[in-house]
Amino acid sequence: MKLNTFNKQATAKGRKRICRGDGSGTGRTGGRGEKGQKSRSGSTIRPYFEGGQIPLFRRLPHNRGFKARNHKQWTIVNLSNLEEHFNAGDTVDGESLVEKKLIAAVVGAGLKVLANGEISKALTVKANKFSKTASDKIAAAGGTVEVV
Repeated sequence: MKLNTFNKQATAKGRKRICRGDGSGTGRTGGRGEKGQKSRSGSTIRPYFEGGQIPLFRRLPHNRGFKARNHKQWTIVNLSNLEEHFNAGDTVDGESLVEKKLIAAVVGAGLKVLANGEISKALTVKANKFSKTASDKIAAAGGTVEVV
């Protein structure tokens, strides 16, 4: 078998030309079926068209409001978590929270401490932001608050 012995007609088959008479095998309707919107020339149906029923985007409620462009996402930790996992005199920061598996990592704008729960141990807490109640509770327990 050699390249020069191949039948050229079999290797270079032309594309099928539809709607070019009944003798072509694809004449008459040309693969479009019989009647209907999709058989007409120039017809396109919008991808979200559902046949006349109320479309999905009109059945669903509106998304109200907006997302602020300068919104900061904080990594949150609560005082109840600190009370449970740290001893008196410990230093609490992002690294120690990751070691104790309270957070996966400090992501977003940084670490923020919230006042959910009570604290009775004197801890040194280092974070990027504190709620006012959280800083008051830490100070009342004898701890210190350091904004990093």
